[in-house]
Amino acid sequence: MAAPIRSRGGSRCPGAPSVARGTVPGVPTGEKQRPAQAADPARDTAGAEVTALLAAAVAGIGGTERTGQVDMAKAVHQSIDTGEHLAVQAGTGTGKSLAYLVPAAAHAVITGSSVVVATATIALQRQLIDRDLPRLAMALEPLLGRPPTFAILKGRGNYLCQYRLHGGAPEEPGETLFDPGAVSAVGKQVQRLHEWAASTETGDRDELVPGVEDRAWRQVAISAKECIGAARCPNGSECFAERAREQAGLVDIVVTNHALLAIDALEDFIVLPEHDVVVIDEAHDLVSRVTTAASRELSAPGAEAAARRAARIIGGSGKSSPRAGMAGGTDGELLDQLREAADGFGKVLPGIGPGRLDVLAEPLAAALTALRAAAASCAARVRALGKEVSDDAERLAVGRAALAALTDVADTSERILGAFGADIAARPDVVWMDRPAADERQRPPTLHVAPLEVGGLLSERVFRRRTVVLTSATLAVGGSFEPLARQWGLPLGDQDGDRLGDQERDRPASDGPGPAAGDAAGEGRHGLAWSGQDVGSPFDHPRSAILYVARHLPPPGRDGLPAAYLTEIRELIDAAGGRTLGLFSSMRAARQATEQLRGVLGHPLLCQGDDATAQLVRQFAEDEATCLFGTLSLWQGVDVPGPALQLVVIDRIPFPRPDDPLASARQRAVAARGGNGFMTVAAAHAGLLLAQGAGRLLRTMEDKGMVAVLDPRLATARYGGFLRASLPPFWATTDPAVARAALRRLAAARV
Repeated sequence: MAAPIRSRGGSRCPGAPSVARGTVPGVPTGEKQRPAQAADPARDTAGAEVTALLAAAVAGIGGTERTGQVDMAKAVHQSIDTGEHLAVQAGTGTGKSLAYLVPAAAHAVITGSSVVVATATIALQRQLIDRDLPRLAMALEPLLGRPPTFAILKGRGNYLCQYRLHGGAPEEPGETLFDPGAVSAVGKQVQRLHEWAASTETGDRDELVPGVEDRAWRQVAISAKECIGAARCPNGSECFAERAREQAGLVDIVVTNHALLAIDALEDFIVLPEHDVVVIDEAHDLVSRVTTAASRELSAPGAEAAARRAARIIGGSGKSSPRAGMAGGTDGELLDQLREAADGFGKVLPGIGPGRLDVLAEPLAAALTALRAAAASCAARVRALGKEVSDDAERLAVGRAALAALTDVADTSERILGAFGADIAARPDVVWMDRPAADERQRPPTLHVAPLEVGGLLSERVFRRRTVVLTSATLAVGGSFEPLARQWGLPLGDQDGDRLGDQERDRPASDGPGPAAGDAAGEGRHGLAWSGQDVGSPFDHPRSAILYVARHLPPPGRDGLPAAYLTEIRELIDAAGGRTLGLFSSMRAARQATEQLRGVLGHPLLCQGDDATAQLVRQFAEDEATCLFGTLSLWQGVDVPGPALQLVVIDRIPFPRPDDPLASARQRAVAARGGNGFMTVAAAHAGLLLAQGAGRLLRTMEDKGMVAVLDPRLATARYGGFLRASLPPFWATTDPAVARAALRRLAAARV
């Protein structure tokens, strides 16, 4: 039996900042609901078992309770109760959303605290808000004394800004590519945004269908750093972002995204409402999302735009002003220095080759130093002027926009300059040059800087502050939670139970200094102690699917798909009668396969890029004979249950590209600390993606089919065992005749 749910810790501090969806039933606006037991002691659920709550929830939505779902709900309850972090792998079909929402909702209602649920994708956010949570609230109300309340919260840039919409502080002419009435594709999108603004209740960009381009959205939205604050804004009382923040502070469960969770960890100001538990769904993607949130870029046009913004608040025309500037110059001189520094930076960039920068060339160092100093001086002047215009909303908005741009240029320059320490293993960041291809000339050459690791950030700013539950259908890479735990900054040990047996030798070794398992012992609530649990899958993998590895094919090369691969794909698709999702390691390979097979196959063939991805997936799902080829977003974003998908073809093991600047730098750093960089970084990355790709096949209990991997290294290479251990336990074969015969039998069963 599960341990009873106990009210333990986590109460919200009085007056904590508040953000919800609709009004909270029975609660005055601006007031958080009290713990349920305070309202009705007869309905006190402190002794109720999580299994009873889960059973009520499952019955309420008309579902079927599964053993793995019950096990996961118990594990999540125990994690919340003890404060020990939990990583739980729950295969597709387990019902993991309810398994974490039930104990999370019970905890929030009983204690009066809040729980944050962070996802990687919009689709899962919408599923939670529009489907799972409303039904859960109705089902749990009789047992908890009131329905759990919930809201969705995103970053400020995701909400329409009423001040910007009504003409407040528009972009300067140099950045305005159009006006709302312009007869252009983007101009029409801006006009749509103005029309939508009159009817939307949330201002949430993701609710606008179809969506608009980023450059159109920027005309009606601002970043958090550009916002002048609701108290000073003429439209503050009708601000969508502030309304969302206020609502989310009143509810039990706040649904957000990985990016906002990362920003909450990175910034020193409050982003998310006060909470004591975080559930991170789609946790396999957490490191990537946090890395993106912590990365910055710097280009000559970006520096020039910062100078134009500064000119609007500091010196107007850019000529010398009688006002004294900072750093011993007039306002005009400060602007001239920034323009010259931006111009000098732009002249240096053409001499920088593409890819990772291991050495900071002297010309680039000098240009960055000048740019940093000029941007910092202008930023100081803008701050000083801000005190003089604090009562002028328009001037204040112009100043905030300038300060945001200037600070970004100065801070990014500083960060790049500090990324080239002598000790490679100790370098905090990775820098690389992104030079656009010939067909992307509108994109300027850009310097990027990203953190080498985010484990330290996560361990100190997330795990040590609250209880964390991480879940996904794919967390155990190579049969172990340790590869991802290492990336999250959690200590390594025996938390994940069963070992790999004779595959143990292929596991990544510890990559050097880091928290040891013993470091977490005895730390108590919100230390780094954690446990891992795989609650399995309801699918009978060996009876439902086949893993076919084309051992007879040559290893993949760098010059496109070999002819033998194209022949193999054609024969497999013919045997399957279409019904194929082709997952390729690059768009180049996907297009090559499409071009060479489209006129040969007797089945419709779609390729990512032919239309919007959602439309292509819809066409694929509606016609069983259709095939769909594509790359990365299809590896993780396709959910097509039923006979429309019975064959998943993977062209090669999805290792990071050798010239990937971040992955290669991480491998080098692991090696410098005495670890195995290939296994720790490249193999772990490939194992995770393989598991995600293979997971496209079985979506319901009735699904059957095959995952065909054309890369023979999965069967022949020493690391093949590690990668195969990342996959579900499919029945396996390397015999092409057996594979084709199985597909033909499956296709015949549909006739």
